[in-house]
Amino acid sequence: MDNMNLKNIKDRKVLIVGMGRSGIAAIQAMLKLGADVTVQDSKKAEDMDTQLLSFLTAKGLKLCLGAVPKDMGDFDMIILSPGVDPELDFIEDARKKGVEIVGELEIAYRIARGNFVAITGTNGKTTTTTLVGDIFRKAGRKTYVVGNIGVAVISKALDTEEGDWLITETSSFQLQTVKYFKPVVSSILNITPDHLNRHHTMENYAMTKAKIFANQDETGYCVVNALDDTCCRLAEKSKAQVVFFSSAGEVERGAFLKDEKLYISDDGKVYELCEEKELKIIGKHNVENALAAAAICYFSGIGADIIGQSLRTFGGVAHRIEYCGMIDGVKFYNDSKGTNIDATLTALNAIEKNIILIAGGDGKSQDFSQLTDNFRGRVKHMVLIGRDGPVIAQAAEESGFNEYSYGANMEECVKKAFEKAKPGDTVLLSPACASWDMYDNFEQRGDHFKEVTARLGN
Repeated sequence: MDNMNLKNIKDRKVLIVGMGRSGIAAIQAMLKLGADVTVQDSKKAEDMDTQLLSFLTAKGLKLCLGAVPKDMGDFDMIILSPGVDPELDFIEDARKKGVEIVGELEIAYRIARGNFVAITGTNGKTTTTTLVGDIFRKAGRKTYVVGNIGVAVISKALDTEEGDWLITETSSFQLQTVKYFKPVVSSILNITPDHLNRHHTMENYAMTKAKIFANQDETGYCVVNALDDTCCRLAEKSKAQVVFFSSAGEVERGAFLKDEKLYISDDGKVYELCEEKELKIIGKHNVENALAAAAICYFSGIGADIIGQSLRTFGGVAHRIEYCGMIDGVKFYNDSKGTNIDATLTALNAIEKNIILIAGGDGKSQDFSQLTDNFRGRVKHMVLIGRDGPVIAQAAEESGFNEYSYGANMEECVKKAFEKAKPGDTVLLSPACASWDMYDNFEQRGDHFKEVTARLGN
């Protein structure tokens, strides 16, 4: 079945793979549309959350838990959750049998009546997406902030009306399975190595990101980082109008930083938005996020005055270099969203010096020398946590950095970091790793850090 608008989905056989947040939202949407739904998950029933299992059985769904369906050709469509690798054998089997295989983002696009703004990039997606949503709301537009940010796109798609906006953080995993997805405005913030265990090569990863604008035409806009060569090369393939943002001087059409002020430029006109020092979000990377958001919003039809007002008041996003307070002259920042080396380097650059770094977790086969080679002058001590802590320690020693210790859990890490810190220092949780070895997600890890820090101050 390959029907753009899913008008004939009623009673058609749909397999939903993966029972995470988006998988559950996909079930609810498909049931509303009258589909005949089967669900599959790698977990067996006895290993599944009891509330989730109760939800699935109460809906009367066909369940295939801890196994795969016998005949994949029985289905008209398969909807994959973003965390499910589309190269799995049973998915490949279905593909060979002519079954349409899509992701939750693609289905959401087909059933939504609102307009899509789509934002991707290795880093900065969540801050930029949240800021764009803030600006849209200040402009009086009915806005849903969805996607990889924590709200499944499909969970809001059926609620949208014409004229509504879905500001969508789109991951490479979501973009892997799009087909017709066509945002009004797309944006690629940056591209650095990540998820290579899934995409295999940087070329594959970059081309997956480029699917964000694959279906756009000259009526749409593509907002691209002028300082990222990979982004610029990809944008050459875009049929949309390419708009740039730059933190290193003027661009002809787009957003830029010049003389410590943020501007928008369009058709020979230049509008001042705000001064760099007025931004509440710290670091050069957040200047770039603000510029990207400004360009996205301006070319979505929002005035420079509203954009400037939002830039001055936006306080940032939880788990992204989030200020958690000061204890005895030591500042604490939660950057649990720093799940790769580049994100952690961004946090180190934003804080600059006198850092006690808490790092470690699921290292995703990264080369940590790219991190530890940059410690000099920034990191005073590192406390390591999680499965790949020893891997980071080895890289640190090879980089000539020996000031590190281990913590068995977050409580011990925060305590050790505070003991090593002096007034004027900063304790920074920025793990450079995924959280899956110890936590369900990076939010849970960040919340735990904040709880432990709060107790430390009492």
